[in-house]
Amino acid sequence: MKRETIAIHHGYEVDPATKAVAVPIYQTVAYEFDSADHAAALFNLEADGYRYTRISNPTTAVLERRVAALEGGVEALCVASGQAAVNYATQNVTEPGCNIITVPQLYGTTYTLFAHILPSQGVTVRFAETDRPESIEKLIDEKTRAVFCESIGNPAGNICDIEAFALVAHKHGVPLIVDNTVATPILFRPIEYGADIVVHSLTKFLGGHGTTLGGAVVDSGNFPWKEHAGRFPMFSQPDPSYHGLVYTDHYGRAAYLGRCRSVYQRATGAVLSPLSAFLLLQGIETVALRVDRHVENGRGVAEFLKQHPRVDWVNYAAFSDSPYHALSQKYLGGRACSLVTVGIKGGYEAAKTFYDARLVNLGDAKSLACHPASSTHRQMSEEEQRKAGVRPEMIRLSIGIEHVDDIVADLDQALKATGH
Repeated sequence: MKRETIAIHHGYEVDPATKAVAVPIYQTVAYEFDSADHAAALFNLEADGYRYTRISNPTTAVLERRVAALEGGVEALCVASGQAAVNYATQNVTEPGCNIITVPQLYGTTYTLFAHILPSQGVTVRFAETDRPESIEKLIDEKTRAVFCESIGNPAGNICDIEAFALVAHKHGVPLIVDNTVATPILFRPIEYGADIVVHSLTKFLGGHGTTLGGAVVDSGNFPWKEHAGRFPMFSQPDPSYHGLVYTDHYGRAAYLGRCRSVYQRATGAVLSPLSAFLLLQGIETVALRVDRHVENGRGVAEFLKQHPRVDWVNYAAFSDSPYHALSQKYLGGRACSLVTVGIKGGYEAAKTFYDARLVNLGDAKSLACHPASSTHRQMSEEEQRKAGVRPEMIRLSIGIEHVDDIVADLDQALKATGH
């Protein structure tokens, strides 16, 4: 099936008891067992079924199958938020004393996780100077356990060369983890270019309506964990916390995802509620239509802003003068996402004036604006902000699906209010 059809139908068979066409909300914590032996078989992973919603749930399972199919992976784990997904995805391959390598252009809370929280747990995060593959490669050593990047940086709007990143990571025997939240699998599928793990904030474009938090970790099933058992013994050696389970033996290609669910979700519990899974499924049904409109409106807004006298600069990858134009041609078919960043004349204070009374989020059906330097990246120093692609005068726009004329009119009045 094409992605538009997957988004509506994949992963659900009509409920045999009720014949419900819509995915039912299984708002339950526990499930009945046929017997003590049946319960033991479920907990030993010897039988298929549900045993506790902290581990799996029928409504959430449909969402997981659908997201995995959209990204071209073998399995997915859906969790309580995008940040939980990033945390689980990286913790699943790390241990004290090792490191991961990342590009500098990161979402603010991901930066906090990498710069402060993981190091406090004994995992070093090395920030490359740029988003070029050679900047990544020179930081990799025998202690490296993953390379991480955002396919399209939030809020920087940069596009990472995923194919080149994958070649570098695999050359050194480590997986590539890609946050594909901004691009969505409608515009770009990192697994097709060598990514091993894909993460999402489902809160954003896939959910699409600004109502529901959620995250996803998608396993490509392609990384050879057994071949690299020296770096990743957790997958091919018995796990004492789970009655000696060997993940590569039990889960095969989905060993990474199986361990992510069995160890991290089961033990730390960043669980997506069944109602949230249902709401996210509603959003996903229309994601292909919405992304087309987002992209179309994004282009119109970027062209308007480029000519506006109160705008200093516009960062939009589909423009021929963008340093990421060639990568937008390669990965996005010449299109660009609806994340547009602009520099407001008048600097920090003018940008704050523009931003007054606007909302922080992206990927919503509604157009949204953010001043990262005073909000999402406020905890970072000015030097750290600049490395992440955040400038004092920068406004991040997430262009929605309203009529483009109304979006342009709203932006125009806000720009006039800056007085520059």
